Amino acid sequence: MKSEGSIRIGVAENATMVRLGLSALLKRLPNLIVQVIELSTVEALKHCVKVQNIDILIVSPQFGGWFNVREFKHQYSTEDFKTLALITTMVPETELRNYDDTLTLFDDAESIAKKISTILNIEEEEEETQDTLSQREREIVAYIVKGFTNKEIADALFLSVHTIITHRRNIARKLQIHSAAGLTIYAIVNKIVELNEVKMNL
Repeated sequence: MKSEGSIRIGVAENATMVRLGLSALLKRLPNLIVQVIELSTVEALKHCVKVQNIDILIVSPQFGGWFNVREFKHQYSTEDFKTLALITTMVPETELRNYDDTLTLFDDAESIAKKISTILNIEEEEEETQDTLSQREREIVAYIVKGFTNKEIADALFLSVHTIITHRRNIARKLQIHSAAGLTIYAIVNKIVELNEVKMNL
């Protein structure tokens, strides 16, 4: 079952070592919570798309012979997930044009995390200390203690709900505050909001 704020990634690759290695790396990406579904056959991929909601499919262009990502999406009537081509050998450029981006065996964890964040429109923040909130996080705290829902916050800031959930998890992790009351006290003490703005929520 998908945990709140996690990114579900399908890894479709015939080579066991590559598939397992990439899966292990994805679970350790900085600032992202990833749930990996390993797919070793085309049948497993078809089943996955039918029964699970994935955010990203990382697939070798040679998967199952030659994998036609455009045809696959059309066949299953879905545009819900993004696609990353996993390049392990020489691949003609024409085979890559329907993917959202590519990964290679030389990409490190930071570059993979950046590509995932980019194609899912997850905003990256300037590096902060462990207990210091970024400006965006402070904005989100203000909305939270004023009683806004994730969707309302996303609409107000022109972000996706997924991004808001990710920010909320980061805020809770940084501050070690896991209740609305605790967050409200933090926001007032640190002058993120005025007391009268959260009076109804206390």
